[in-house]
Amino acid sequence: MRIDRPVFLCGPTASGKSSLAIELARRIDGEVINGDAFQLYRGAPVITAAPSPAEMAEVPHHLYAVLNPAETCDAMRYRDLALPVLEDVLSRGRTPIVTGGSGLYLKFLTHGPSPLPPGDTELRGQLDAEPLDVLVSRLTELDPVEAARTNLTNRRYVSRALEICLLAGRPCSELRDGWERRTSEIDRSLLGIFIQRERPDLHRRIELRTRQMMEGGAVEEVASLTEDAAGLGKAIGIPQIRDHLAGRTDKNTCADLIEAATRQYAKRQETWFRREQWLRPVRWEPDTPPPVERALQLLQDAQEGTGVDR
Repeated sequence: MRIDRPVFLCGPTASGKSSLAIELARRIDGEVINGDAFQLYRGAPVITAAPSPAEMAEVPHHLYAVLNPAETCDAMRYRDLALPVLEDVLSRGRTPIVTGGSGLYLKFLTHGPSPLPPGDTELRGQLDAEPLDVLVSRLTELDPVEAARTNLTNRRYVSRALEICLLAGRPCSELRDGWERRTSEIDRSLLGIFIQRERPDLHRRIELRTRQMMEGGAVEEVASLTEDAAGLGKAIGIPQIRDHLAGRTDKNTCADLIEAATRQYAKRQETWFRREQWLRPVRWEPDTPPPVERALQLLQDAQEGTGVDR
């Protein structure tokens, strides 16, 4: 099967993305590109659940362990790192398979940054000092369309819409509507799937992986990190293990806390990916091999434009 553009393979943590990506790469002459925020960093392959050296040897992998733990990274920097790799893989006639669960990073890669201006601390302070009715009046004057569809009793919504108008010098509604149209156009050009597992199955896999990490070197990894690991230090597991190393929790409690935080993160990931209508769900039943044939069929349908299977 020939795929003529990048494939995006998404899913919650512990859903099996890495193993499915390898199987797909074998079938479609692909190369795997990391789409996980923390697997970009060196020094913690266990705590970040990065593919093993044996897995990476099976097919080419890119953008794993490329940053120093002290470096910071955001969605825009990830886009700048990933785009040249995508172009290189495509130029060699192979298919990039972008694999990960960091929704915002993947969104920046597929759609680019939003045209909405970021918040401005000084302006936000000025708006916070105004009564809500004054903010509503100013928003209604500057952008009646946005005011009509905003919950005008929610100060945060009103303030942000007004802030956008003032910073951009254009109606917030104009920017948001234009972004939605552009997003819809991009959606139609994308090929992507996301793994769905039954909740009990995913929780069981999270529990198993957490225990394997704790016994497989995660504690030693965190102990070897310096305190200035600003970028990597936010990964689930690192704060909990640092508390354990400081004597504030025992090992079992540490594992329980990591497991709970991972379940919460997985739930947020599932919510994010369900909202992305261009991603097609692939059901993965418990204790079964990677659903390669189903994934390939969905990608073929998307490439031929036969409609999104939701």
